[in-house]
Amino acid sequence: MPLKIIHNDITNMETDAIVNAANCQLLSGGGVCGAIFQKAGYKELTHECQSLSPIAVGQAVITNGYHLKAKYVIHAVGPIYQDGHHHEKQDLINAYHNALKLAVQYHLKSISFPLISSGIYGYPKEEALEVATQTISHFLLTHDMDVYLVVFDRKAIQISEKLYSDIEHYIDLYYEEVNDRRYRAIEFNSSKSVSYQKLSLDDLLEETEETFSETLLRLIDEKGMKDVDVYKRANMDRKLFSKIRSHKDYHPKKKTVLSLAIALRLSLEETQDLLNKAGYSLSHSQKEDIVIKYFIEKEEFDLFEINNTLFSFDLPLLS
Repeated sequence: MPLKIIHNDITNMETDAIVNAANCQLLSGGGVCGAIFQKAGYKELTHECQSLSPIAVGQAVITNGYHLKAKYVIHAVGPIYQDGHHHEKQDLINAYHNALKLAVQYHLKSISFPLISSGIYGYPKEEALEVATQTISHFLLTHDMDVYLVVFDRKAIQISEKLYSDIEHYIDLYYEEVNDRRYRAIEFNSSKSVSYQKLSLDDLLEETEETFSETLLRLIDEKGMKDVDVYKRANMDRKLFSKIRSHKDYHPKKKTVLSLAIALRLSLEETQDLLNKAGYSLSHSQKEDIVIKYFIEKEEFDLFEINNTLFSFDLPLLS
């Protein structure tokens, strides 16, 4: 579970460190910053910050967490958004990257970020989210760490109006299709009788095919990918992937299978087959399945974009 977007108050996070969206003077401010100072202990945190300030935009420093559940606070300064043409994006990337570098330097295993600069600093939330997920996910390609992107208000996670509208229409179409099929099935069953041929247990056992693990490993080879590429793209912990690889009869969760399908850039048919190996399927009556199917059909395999969309529709995330 390297990167996960959650709805919570960052001051309640029990990770090794939480990140404060700080100002250059490292003073207590409003929003997330003010809440962190109050929860940590205003006097203690202010005193330590005075010895470290000022710092430049894009830089980060670390202090004790004092009365917080987190051991440390990493103070990262994001840019004040002007028009997008004053190095704001690079400054924001630097803020995340330097905070993560400090986490590595202090041997931290977990860290929680707010959506830096997206509050009173005015960075457009959709663009701020894209910078956050891309910077963090790129960092996690070479580092093992649990990273949480914590949003207090669900409205902070937004997708474009066009994408939202397209997916709403896509969901509606599938709901209509499901209802039509149910109606036709009722008519069919009321006028037809169905007989089934009974198979012996030996016959059924002889029909067993590849296991999920065997299918997954075959697909990785066929796609010419390395294990590390797959589990990183799937936003998956290395230990979980090793368990799937080493245990032939391992039974994964459905969201795990879907994350791997996205990482492997599988077609819809290949995804359905991989799901079937684990005893699952994509259902037209489950909104989260319809959203995932939408992205697969469009060959858009960015797991974080999919999760952002699921979050916007208040649906379960893949990871």
